Parts: sequence; structure tokens; C-alpha cells
Amino acid sequence: MRESRALISRFPLILLLLVNAVNGDDPYRFYNWEVTYRDLYPLGVKQQVIMINGQFPGPQIDCVTNDNLIISVHNYLNEPFLLSWNGLQNRRNSWEDGMPGTTCPIPPGKNFTYILQAKDQIGSFYYFPSLGLHKASGGYGAIRIYSRPRIPVPFSHPAGDFTVLAGDSYKRSHRQLRVALDSGRNLPLPDGLLINGRGWNGYTFTVEQGETYRFRISNVGIETSINFRIQDHKLKLVEVEGSHTLQTTYSSIDVHLGQSYSVLITADQPPQDYYVVVSSRFTSPVLTTTAVLHYKNSWRKVSGPVPGGPTTQIDWSLNQARSVRRNLTASGPRPNPQGSYHYGMVKIQRTIVLENSAPIINRRQRYAVNSVSYVQADTPLKLADYFNIPGVFSPGSMPSGPTGRPAYLQTAVLNTDYRSFIEIVIQNWENTVQSWHIDGYAFFVVGMDGGQWSPARRSSYNLRDAVARSTVQVYPRSWTAIYISLDNVGMWNIRSENWARQYLGQQFYMRVYTPSHSWRDELPIPKNALLCGRARGRHTRPL
Repeated sequence: MRESRALISRFPLILLLLVNAVNGDDPYRFYNWEVTYRDLYPLGVKQQVIMINGQFPGPQIDCVTNDNLIISVHNYLNEPFLLSWNGLQNRRNSWEDGMPGTTCPIPPGKNFTYILQAKDQIGSFYYFPSLGLHKASGGYGAIRIYSRPRIPVPFSHPAGDFTVLAGDSYKRSHRQLRVALDSGRNLPLPDGLLINGRGWNGYTFTVEQGETYRFRISNVGIETSINFRIQDHKLKLVEVEGSHTLQTTYSSIDVHLGQSYSVLITADQPPQDYYVVVSSRFTSPVLTTTAVLHYKNSWRKVSGPVPGGPTTQIDWSLNQARSVRRNLTASGPRPNPQGSYHYGMVKIQRTIVLENSAPIINRRQRYAVNSVSYVQADTPLKLADYFNIPGVFSPGSMPSGPTGRPAYLQTAVLNTDYRSFIEIVIQNWENTVQSWHIDGYAFFVVGMDGGQWSPARRSSYNLRDAVARSTVQVYPRSWTAIYISLDNVGMWNIRSENWARQYLGQQFYMRVYTPSHSWRDELPIPKNALLCGRARGRHTRPL
């Protein structure tokens, strides 16, 4: 409450801005964030880390379905900064998505207030800095969206709820990594892994014997898939990026770049300390780091070898991914069961095939989708679309299937129609695991397998209880198919969650279009929207 009052006193116009921007019937949560650099030693050497309110990782957002989030971000870095919200759908409001194609960066020394709503969502997500390679230096934090009090949750209330933000890390700064990519070089293997910003045994989770706890695990790295496990404890999967799942038990679980999982663990072992282990997948050598699961009132420390896990086995990971299913009888953000939407009975109106590649363009390493390597425009695409600014992008410039053409540079936009139901197939002919994310949406992962996709592969689709999520992996020389209902108007980023690939062109924007100008379909441009590039000097709406 003190933070809310302080924010209101410092920014008296915020309440005025809210009147026509968000739903007044739902609660408001106010956040005031200061973004700064600080020297820390997460991997044992001094590094410049991006902090939010002096914290790394940044402050956690705890909210309830439909809450309004008013987040004022003050940029005290010496370069532009922008935050995006991995998994938050921003219903009818891609203006606030926080990607360079939708939102102007916050200049150094300036601030911007995001006006968001956790509309019709539950689950575990995170936010991150979306410009350049800032994500490699921190600036990320957890987002938890809880169910409303009268909506049943398909498991007992846990004794504790822990966040695990894990992923790879480099000793070099984001600037040094950016220079390497700009010069046409690939990034090397990361120097190590972090758990909640700490290195080996640097973080402790305290539990009581006999109690059950929820662990929300997100892979916030930029290069590698990870495996999560807890010594001598089982993991019961309960939620994936906003979907309640069948409660399958695993000894360990793969979390690919950008993905989030919730598991329950019961403290049913003799009271002592146990390793919480995160290790890299599909890398040589295998990177490993640990935290500590500490039983309260126990004085026996962790010792002995760290329990091993899977390393390069593709089949193991593929079979686990196929076993993740949606709980059809559980409620999601609304009282009706998740299985009440029969996605498998909806007619497909369009099939889009996305094929990633790693071409050399102008003697430099680039990455592409359907032969197009994305180039950032000088103006956010959403603003160019709104103000009808010519020459920024061309609707339909993103091919809807592989072209066989040599790779080329383009500011690519895929044109789609509001309320259409489409199939997207991601075909990966490379020898690396790909991880793909779609902003603004949760989609049904209906199939994945090795080899080449063809329409005949639809006979193997899961058309009943496929999990709905916003980030999905595609295994080497394999394909993954998703179904998606285009019910969220706007300009939405589709990208690789491998940040080097994203930075060098493996991304594009999907324009979900309707000729209607009704606020029921899309919210108007925010009154406080920053205007940059060719949109500079124009006007949003009168206050």
C-alpha cells in the first residue's frame, strides 16, 4: 500500500490514464521499478548485472486473474531499455507487449508506465528485457497469476510456493556478446548456469518434513535447454504456462528456453539437505549448478556427488514432452473445465509451415525463417500500422511456407485474420533443439515427431487433451505442430527463444487483423505511448 501511495503521489496523471485503458471493475496493483547496473559475482568474476529496484532477479509480480498491473519503469541505464512479458497475453493490447516491433524503447533517464491486465489467465510466467542482449545480463523476474478465490484448483494448497528462475550465463557482458554477433561470430558455450541469480549452492529452499511445496521453474537463459531435478525427490507436474496438466510424476523434467513448469514436491525424505540440480541438455560438456533443499531444523549439509540426469538423449526428452497432457476436468481462469473447448473439432482454415535455417548473408552468420532473416525497423511496426506510415513494413512480407529461395534480409510480417483457426507446423532440419514462442497467445501442441512433416502426419495428432502453452520445443531434424485460435487482435512477435538466433533474424511479427475499429476487438493506443522513429511528433489521444 505504501508503494502504491508513493507511486500515485509521484505520478498524478496515472489514474487519469487508466480511466479508458483498463477495466475499472478489477483490482489494481501498482509497481514502481528503477532499472540500474550493479557489479556482482554470480559466476565468481565481476560482472555488470541489470538490476530492478536493486534486485537480481527482479521483483516478483504476484497477481490474480484479471488484475490490472500498473508498472512504472525508470530507465537509469546508459542505453534504451524495454521489458516484455513472456506468456502474458495482453488481451486486445499488443501496444504494451514490450517488443521492439510494438513498443518504443524507454530512453536513458526516462520512464514509461506499462498498463497491463492479467486477463483470463492463471499460471507461471516471467518478464525479461527484450532489447539487444540485455537478457544475458539480468533484468528478468517471475510473474505468478493465481486463480480467483472461488475457482477450484486441482490440488491442495501447498505449504509453500517457490520460484526457480534458472538458465545459462556468460562471464562476458551483453555488450561483448552483442559485438561478437554483430561481427558474424557465433556465441560460445555459456560459462555456467544460475539458479535465481546464484551459482553453485548459492540459493536455499527451506521445507518442513511431510509438507508439499510448489516449485515454479522457468528457463530464463539465452542458449541452452536445461534439466531440473531434486535429489531423492519426485516431481509431480501440475501446470504448464497457464494450463493445469494431468498430474504425472517425473524424476526430472526438461525445461527448454523460455518455458515454464510448475511441479509439486513432498518433503518425504529423512531430514537433511538435498541438492536441487539444474544441468544443461544437448551440450558438450554438460554444465551443472546446484541449489539446496534444506529441511527445517536439520544440520546435515549436502555432500557427495550431484545426482546425474539426462544429457544428450533426444528420445528421452521427446517422450517426456508427449506425456504432458491437459487436465480436461480442472478449471482454468474461469469456472468451466479446460476440456470444454474442443479444439480438435474446429475446422482448420489455414496451414502455415515455418522452417528455420542458419544462412550466411553478406559474409556474416544470420538466422532465418522461410528464407527471411528479420531486420528491426526504425519504427515499431504497431505504430507504423496505426499511423499508416509507409515504408516501414509490408503486410504479407513473411511467406507462409518454405520458399527454397536464398536467404535475404527483410522486416517480415505475416498477415492473418482475426477469429480464424490455423495450424502452424515448425520444421527443423538443423541439428540443434529449437524453442519457439508466440506473444499474445496460448496454443495447443498437437504433435511432434522426427523427420519431415506432411498432411498424413495429422493422423497422429492429439486432438483431445494437448497442453496449451506459449513456448514449444522442436527437436533436431524434427517437426512440431500447433493449433491456434486467432482471437487476439494486434501485432505479435513470433521468435526463437535462443537469443542469439532471435537477435540475428529468427523472428517475425504476426499481424492479426480486423477492419473493425471497435474497442471490443482492440484497445486504443495508450495515451502515454512513447513515439519514436517515424512516429515521432505524432499524437496518441487527448488526455
